[in-house]
Order: sequence, then C-alpha cells, then structure tokens
Amino acid sequence: MAEKKTAAKAKSAEKATVAKAQPRLKELYNKEFKAKLAKELALENINQVPELKKVVVSCGVGKKREDKRFTETVALTLAKITGQAPTSRLAKKSIATFKIRKGMGAPIGYLVTLRNDKMYEFVDRLINVALPHVRDFHGVSRTAFDAQGNYNLGIKEQTVFPEITFEDASVLHGLEVTFIIKNGSKEGSLKLLELFGMPFEREGK
Repeated sequence: MAEKKTAAKAKSAEKATVAKAQPRLKELYNKEFKAKLAKELALENINQVPELKKVVVSCGVGKKREDKRFTETVALTLAKITGQAPTSRLAKKSIATFKIRKGMGAPIGYLVTLRNDKMYEFVDRLINVALPHVRDFHGVSRTAFDAQGNYNLGIKEQTVFPEITFEDASVLHGLEVTFIIKNGSKEGSLKLLELFGMPFEREGK
C-alpha cells in the first residue's frame, strides 16, 4: 500500500514538473534577456524593460471575401499555425468601390491574438522554422516599427509554415504578424526581437 502511495506521489510530482515547463523564449527572457536589456538600454527600473505582451496574426481577404474557398483557407491557415480559432472582422467603414458596407456582409479579414505561452511558442516557430523557409530570404525589415515600438511583419505565402500541408497550399495567400511590445521604443523593441533571434536585414540595406 505504501509503495502504491509513493508511486502515486512520484507520478503527481512528475506531472507537476511537466505542467510548469515554460516555452524556451519565455524562460530565456525571464532569466537572461530582461537583465541584459536593462543594462544595454541603461534602465534603472527593471519594470521599464521592453516586454512582448501579445502577437496578432491576421489576414485580409479584400475582394475575395465572397470566395468561400479562399476565406476557408485563410481561416484554416490561421488556426493551424497558431493553434487557436481565428475571429472574423467586418468592415469598419463603407467603401463603395469594393461594394463594402460598414459592419455588414462577409468578413473582410480574420485574426488571432496570442498571449503568454502560446505567443512565445508561435514566435519561436516563426523565427526558427518558418522564416528560414522564405524564398530568397535576406532578413526582415529594420524599419517596420511604429512610434510605440510595435513591429509589423508581412509574409507573402502561408506555405513557409510547416503546419501547412500540400492540400492547404492549393490557394496561396499572405498574412501579417504584429508584435505588441510593452515599454517599447524603436531601439528597445529592436534589441528585444534581436535577442529572440529575429533575423533582421543587415544595416545599410
């Protein structure tokens, strides 16, 4: 009986250990990158260090919003590469040229908002698996930061993600990844993403 209790406790402890395992980038940020950024940016308060808060993965369908096959492919792509069901977005304003009416009709785009562990896992796969598969890749832009230090990255084809099968690639489309960074700035956010391994293009290009 005592042996069974001991085995049960050991199994429970093992499960707890597995449950506590953090994504690789999250652990590196908390253990190494945070202190390194504070030093490099000459920040006295650790709470002022740039921190990735959320990642938004989105795709607009534009003129193809009535094409069911295309919109289904977009929604499937976002679900597969993020592990989360996308939400649809209706038009915020009317555009007569494209026969779009505010808040009505078919969705004009889909998006997924990632936070916490799922966010770090996606960023790790994006940087180390997906981007290296981009054709004729020479690095991502260094200038796609906004005034708050958030970063926008455009990807031309969803096929760079390993989760996308040959059947999923029958309809090609691009997508956009937006990194929302707390305490961000152009310099601080750049350094944060560099530490994560983001392959920025060489300076001077």
